[in-house]
Amino acid sequence: MRISLKWLQELVELKLNPEELAETLTMAGFEVEDIEDRKTWASGVVVGRVLERQPHPNADKLSVCQVDIGTGETLNIVCGASNVRGDIYVPVAVVGTYLPKIDLKIKSAKLRGVPSNGMICSLKELGLPTDLDGIHIFNQENLQLGSDVRPLLGLDDVILDVTATANRADALSMVGIAREVAALTGAKLSIPEPGEVAVPKEEHNLTLKIADTQACPAYIGTVISEVKIAPSPEWLQQRLRAAGVRPINNVVDITNYVLLEWGQPLHAFDRDRLQSVANRETNSLQIGVRFATPGETLKTLDGQTRNLSTQNLLITANDKPVALAGVMGGEETEVHDGTQNLVLEAALFDSVAIRRSSRSVGLRSEASTRYERGVNRAELEVACRRALSLICSLCSGTIVQQEISDTRPEPSTWTRSIELRLERVNQLLGPVDLKEETGELQAADVERILTALGCQLNPLGNNNWTVSVPPYRYRDLEREVDLIEEIARLYGYDNFCDTLPEKAEAGYLPVDHELIRKLRACFRAEGLTELMHYSLVKPGESRQVVLSNPLFVEYSALRTDLIQGLIDAFQYNLEQGNGALNGFEIGRIFWQDEDGFQEADAIAGIIGGDCTSTKWTRSGREQPITWFEAKGILEAVFQQLGIEVEYQPDCRDHRLHPGRTASLWIQGNRLGSFGQLHPQIRREKSLPDAVYVFEMDLDVLLDVLDQDELLTRKFKPFSSYPASDRDIAFFAPVKVTVAEIERVITKSGKGLLESVNLFDEYRGENVPEGQRSLAFRLIYRSSDRTLTDAEVEPVHNKVRESLVEKFGVTLRS
Repeated sequence: MRISLKWLQELVELKLNPEELAETLTMAGFEVEDIEDRKTWASGVVVGRVLERQPHPNADKLSVCQVDIGTGETLNIVCGASNVRGDIYVPVAVVGTYLPKIDLKIKSAKLRGVPSNGMICSLKELGLPTDLDGIHIFNQENLQLGSDVRPLLGLDDVILDVTATANRADALSMVGIAREVAALTGAKLSIPEPGEVAVPKEEHNLTLKIADTQACPAYIGTVISEVKIAPSPEWLQQRLRAAGVRPINNVVDITNYVLLEWGQPLHAFDRDRLQSVANRETNSLQIGVRFATPGETLKTLDGQTRNLSTQNLLITANDKPVALAGVMGGEETEVHDGTQNLVLEAALFDSVAIRRSSRSVGLRSEASTRYERGVNRAELEVACRRALSLICSLCSGTIVQQEISDTRPEPSTWTRSIELRLERVNQLLGPVDLKEETGELQAADVERILTALGCQLNPLGNNNWTVSVPPYRYRDLEREVDLIEEIARLYGYDNFCDTLPEKAEAGYLPVDHELIRKLRACFRAEGLTELMHYSLVKPGESRQVVLSNPLFVEYSALRTDLIQGLIDAFQYNLEQGNGALNGFEIGRIFWQDEDGFQEADAIAGIIGGDCTSTKWTRSGREQPITWFEAKGILEAVFQQLGIEVEYQPDCRDHRLHPGRTASLWIQGNRLGSFGQLHPQIRREKSLPDAVYVFEMDLDVLLDVLDQDELLTRKFKPFSSYPASDRDIAFFAPVKVTVAEIERVITKSGKGLLESVNLFDEYRGENVPEGQRSLAFRLIYRSSDRTLTDAEVEPVHNKVRESLVEKFGVTLRS
């Protein structure tokens, strides 16, 4: 917000210069982004009087003017403005003047052969916004020739561009900033209290209908007649320009002025145009507040026709939309040069309703910005009276009726009481710097600061208080810690001691984070690229968590697994000509069951296409990856992590091949699944012949990895003695898995058995029905000696006997 110090001086005593005030506000949390010293814009520009104007002899669009600036010497000035004439008072830049806004230094010159000694200025050339073309003509009376123009144009001022934080809605007004300055500097406040405005008791034809009192807890509609539309007085225009607002006419300028002064948005309707929009045949007018229905439209003041939705809060005239409540008025009912009667709106709107309405139409305004942050509900009547008194005095208006709808709680609830403890204040803020020594905040400091903020303190003893928050800080100060923050802010952050820990400690990551980093490194080492997808997906699946207020229909549900996103990414890369995608993703999945909403972290991957880097050895033909090659990538990761995972046949997921899918188990817990994509899905998405996916529960995996023997791996020396290998072959039932057989072999050969590897499987001729031929190679080794046959054979025979006893196998060797 742009703060005029000249205006601010009328509300609070300023003890600091602009730079000091900017520093004080910045240290208190209000960032001052710029200091605009307007005094430099028109230094050397004086009041002059055009005595005579003659056309230029050599140019049709130029004029030759004789100008008196009170020095006793008449200046000859060539002017190109079309509105220059004799006997007018104008701003004149004399020779030697520098105008920084147009980067021009005035020099004596000849324009088309005629000498010119100065320049008659427009407002734009002096840095002031205006819609008028041509030079500026003073309307004030009793002007002194040669006097400085800056006081006449409001250029004897300094503007601070102040940014308020989102929680400080009160700071979006001159009164709010004045209160803040008073609290920071101890200066005296001089906020004018608008007087009472006489409102006739007679009832007229205006009524109110508030359909949603939560969205609009208070509405004041005032009918004003016999209004005379004209330009605002110069003082009002100057204050608006200082705030960066373009003056329009006296009525609109007054509503903008009150908005800047009190932070309360107002809107003025043309009463006759309202009646025309409502119904030409009846004289009754009902102002309503309701939400829009689908299909309704409204042309706003910016000339755009807005398509409305059920999120838009409307002001209506006999149920016909005339304004977007709290955002912008409608073009059909705006105040214009011929306006004679007004309806002035002063209302409170719910911040959430205005935020949604503003966002749905992509429109933000000064009014919506304040409503979104929260308007002070205790000063609605004050702002309304201020506007009405200005309209009556500056526009010659007469108040004929006022209707009020007020469902606000009792005024006693517009404040809140918070218990504050001095011990807690010092505990959070720490010691203060007392120059030669350190100390603590005292009770007197707390009372002084909070009293300056407008709070009332009721002592409870033992340096505790009950603090009553003023209404204009109701939305901001809610807890004890909020009060402590205010104490620190006003006492000065730079007055607290800088403290560091006595002993610095090296930073570290939690175990889970370290393990996840290791997981990522392992998968990347196997050639998989890490992927990231949105958690939001299309709805339609069972168990999905569906959002109640989605941004888009396509992203209105939460994903229940990671596999679908990986399949889509694989397909997209193929369509873009990027080849097969081998990747993995770590992310969160969501679902709902009988216990409510659930969520968990998962890790998933997809592997497909030809994994080799060249096709030279196969004459350019691609060779799809096999099930065992894809499984080998997972096995390599598990081996690096030092864990053993068991595979069991599985067919739960309809997206996976029913005969080529396995569930993953670790230490008796289900870890996840691994399998080949179903041929039907592969054809639908035009994927390679073989694509494999896996998904694992990250929490189960981390729980297993978070064990001392895995976190701190112990070195095991290699044996320097030779190994003794034995082969064993047998017929085994098909239903018996290799994992079960390996488990029994390992248990039986414990002590000497180093490794077990399956090297042959055969089904067919000479193999009994329902069985298969399996051949294993067993490696025996000792770390302290060379094994003899006499030591190996008993152990090997024990393995054979265990297989026969456990599974009923038929030994072949």
